[in-house]
Amino acid sequence: MDQSLKDLGDYLSATFSSDVLKAELRHGELMVTVSRQSLVRILTFLRDDPRCEFQQLVDLCGADYPDRPERFEVVYNLLSLTLNRRIRVKVTTQEGVPVPSVCSLYSSANWFERETWDLYGVFFSDHPDLRRLLTDYGFEGHPMRKDFPLTGYVEVRYDDEQKRVVYEPVKLTQEFRSFDFLSPWEGITNAVLPGDEKAGEKH
Repeated sequence: MDQSLKDLGDYLSATFSSDVLKAELRHGELMVTVSRQSLVRILTFLRDDPRCEFQQLVDLCGADYPDRPERFEVVYNLLSLTLNRRIRVKVTTQEGVPVPSVCSLYSSANWFERETWDLYGVFFSDHPDLRRLLTDYGFEGHPMRKDFPLTGYVEVRYDDEQKRVVYEPVKLTQEFRSFDFLSPWEGITNAVLPGDEKAGEKH
């Protein structure tokens, strides 16, 4: 199987020499990084070419790497039932730079792209209905980004006096604490733990 995937990677690199940025085998899977501009053309080829026949988009997701110049990756996991193999296609982008929608190629991409837009803020051009999917209509930000605060920006509760759901800024019940995750025996050096005062007593 590894050899057939390697051959497929070589075939793609030869066919799209300027658009396939990297093709590699990792953990027994073929991963191909392509340019944004050529994404639709390459996925169409992967779907229709008789040596590929990747006719199912199993999953589409995002990943955030804030230290990279193009911090977002959009990952497409394709399956060929005919040839019994998978391929992972990746494109990179940054905030405000759209990725072409592939809804016209794979109908399953519709909700996957909406989810990636909702959670990461990756915009998909030509998507037929790009709106939030998992968060509420008034939600601020994109919660799967690495710089999104763990507490969020607002909290939601039902107000019995107003008889409706209200949004309020997050209020922490205690100040933020920094934990060093050391055990009590490692973390306390100059203090006496309860019970230790008996250690010096004579019996």
